[in-house]
Amino acid sequence: MAKIGEVSTPVASSDALVRARARAALMPDLLVDARRVANNVIAGWHGRRKRGIGENFWQFRPYVEGEAVSRIDWRRSARDDHLYVRDREWEAAHTVWLWADPSPSMLYQSSLAPTAKEARALVLTFALAELLSRSGERIAWPGVTDPFSARNGAERLAAQLLHTPDLPARPDLLQIRRFSDVVLASDFLDPVEETIAWLDQLASRGARAHLIEIADPAEESFPYAGRTEFADPETGEKLTAGRAEMLADDYRRLYLARREELAGWCKRLGWSYTVHHTDRPAAQALVAVHNAMSADAGFGAEGGL
Repeated sequence: MAKIGEVSTPVASSDALVRARARAALMPDLLVDARRVANNVIAGWHGRRKRGIGENFWQFRPYVEGEAVSRIDWRRSARDDHLYVRDREWEAAHTVWLWADPSPSMLYQSSLAPTAKEARALVLTFALAELLSRSGERIAWPGVTDPFSARNGAERLAAQLLHTPDLPARPDLLQIRRFSDVVLASDFLDPVEETIAWLDQLASRGARAHLIEIADPAEESFPYAGRTEFADPETGEKLTAGRAEMLADDYRRLYLARREELAGWCKRLGWSYTVHHTDRPAAQALVAVHNAMSADAGFGAEGGL
């Protein structure tokens, strides 16, 4: 499906420097918004660490008959009359990789939405970085940062993006290894087969992805009538419809079919797929994604898919 947008919406410049400057100007406000969203959901936020195979100490617990004697921590057991086992921490993911789509179609904002898709994608990404950092997890942005752990994770990501003006439409995912979680925020309007071919490299290496489809409400409802001109924000191609309302049914069918095909593919892999509309609170998507990351597998949408 081609990406389309109203011609009344400013079309993105092909100059990467112009895009970078516009993104930089928004970054301080986006960080403030991201922290506000993170603070709204922090009460229900919990870490994803639990007992299991790992390198870090988790806790001492009483020895259970039948367990291997080699697991007994004799130094701790010598303190009283009980035997104790030293449990180690199982890490749900070595690193959480975060990415927000920088392509021109993400600049789209209709009159039905309070913000553009790119701004909402960045707010969600920074809010997630803020929460993961507070939990002590390692985060990274493919092609921009190496994995790191810091309390100010969102701020560090934003700073690195400011110094990376020429962001690729799709980052190289080859550096992402097994057991990693990958959160991708995009409109996913490219042909489904192209998106699957790009993401299949993650599936083949055992990484787990969580897709957040950022959708402007007008893209889904197609509220146009009469003579309307549409423009592809990435190619500049234009389409003039004499009676736009005649295209509505076919458009909606194709639009939802793309979503259902991609979401179904993710579900078969045990990945999560969350649909977020830009006229809805960002916190809703943040909670949905966190729940999916905390579960063994998931498939969800804010209002059902």
